[in-house]
Amino acid sequence: MSEFTNVTVVREANVYFNGGVVSRTVVFPDGTKKTLGFMQPGEYEFSTGAPEIMEILSGELDVKLPGSDGWRRIVGGESFEIAGDSKFTMKVLSLTDYCCSFLG
Repeated sequence: MSEFTNVTVVREANVYFNGGVVSRTVVFPDGTKKTLGFMQPGEYEFSTGAPEIMEILSGELDVKLPGSDGWRRIVGGESFEIAGDSKFTMKVLSLTDYCCSFLG
C-alpha cells in the first residue's frame, strides 16, 4: 500500500536518539496506529509494548530480534516482526525509510 486514506496524522514528531530516528504517528479510523519515519545510520535499541511489524521501504539494516543470538540483514522491500513486551536492536547501515505497524 503506497498511501493511506481517511487517517489522522499526529502533528508532533516522535524523535529518538538525538534525531537519529524520527517518525510521525498515523491513526486509522478503527483506532489502529502506524508510524512512518526515517532512521540515520547508527545502532539503536527499542522496546515494544505490543507486537509490531517493521516494513523497510528503502535502506539497509541488520536486526537482532529477541531470543536470537545472530543478526539478520533487512533491505528495502522486506519486513520483520517483533514480539510484544520485548527489546530489539538495529544497526542501520544507510538512511532507512520505514513503516511500523502496531498489532495490539
